[in-house]
Amino acid sequence: MKHSPLTPAIVGTALLLALSLAAGPQARGGADPPLAREVAAVGMTVANMERSIAFFTGVLTFEKVSDVEVAGGEHERLLGLFGVRMRVVRLRLGTEQIELTEYLTPRGRPVPVDSRSNDRWFQHVAIIVSDMDAAYARLREHHVEHASPEPQRLPDWNPNAGGIKAFYFKDPDGHPLEILQFPAGKGDPRWQAAGRLFLGIDHTAIVVGDTPTSLRFYRDTLGLRVAGESTNYGPEQERLNNVFGARLHITALRAARGPGIEFLEYLSPRNGRLAAGIQPNDLAHWETTVATGDEDLALERFLMQRVMLVSPSIARLGQPCRAGLKACSHELGFAKALLVHDPDGHAVKVVQR
Repeated sequence: MKHSPLTPAIVGTALLLALSLAAGPQARGGADPPLAREVAAVGMTVANMERSIAFFTGVLTFEKVSDVEVAGGEHERLLGLFGVRMRVVRLRLGTEQIELTEYLTPRGRPVPVDSRSNDRWFQHVAIIVSDMDAAYARLREHHVEHASPEPQRLPDWNPNAGGIKAFYFKDPDGHPLEILQFPAGKGDPRWQAAGRLFLGIDHTAIVVGDTPTSLRFYRDTLGLRVAGESTNYGPEQERLNNVFGARLHITALRAARGPGIEFLEYLSPRNGRLAAGIQPNDLAHWETTVATGDEDLALERFLMQRVMLVSPSIARLGQPCRAGLKACSHELGFAKALLVHDPDGHAVKVVQR
């Protein structure tokens, strides 16, 4: 059965603007510290938690960090959903974490079967491998669904991407994932380590409609720094993304810690569909969790920016994790949070521990 693209819906969004702060910290000469101190996790909504745990731990060798079930009014406030009960599992690969959420109630919609890599709701995580041939063989052994026809080696004429080997595939719910191998001299030096096949997560990639607009949110408001840019095209890129005629402007951003966030702006073809109407309980939902500092006014300061809110106000889930406390009083590991949308509809969860 063919699913139509997700339709627009209004889900507790609002615009708040403070003229004195709307320009963002860079435009104000860096008066405030960056809001995002760390990209703490990348999350996705799953239909069957046990199936997803088996996939990520059994095939990709992630390790379970935590497994909790939560419900209540503050979670409803955070997500803009009523009647929420969900199971949340954190998994770690290397030093990076992903967060899987199964909504026991209310259940959401599946990923549209005709999703394409240039649709605006596209997001993936790039898992670094030490040996592409061995990693691809392992995925084939476990009958993982292809998104690319086979691994691609990006051409040497591209100075920033030449020699990188990459392959797109899907998890059991249809979420796109990538394995990536850096050649010597590219990427973080720790990605050259031997001894393990799956090493960690380098970045999460999101499709954006306009790079300058996205920079105003991620660089100027959140405070991430631009780490690099490239323009990728050619038959290898087309096969990797499985988009004929793909020509992408790619911008990499990073916080002080955690995986990067990579913009994929399709210069062609520009027929990707908008991400309007995706709810947190829909399987097409991804969210990137960024952690602020421990100052009391971090989230209040963020509320004074021009942002589109999913949460109608700050969700207060427990006591902050301050020096001298053994642990947070809330099992998800943060005390306050807001869920917001970036200019293209990608979800970003801003948390204070």
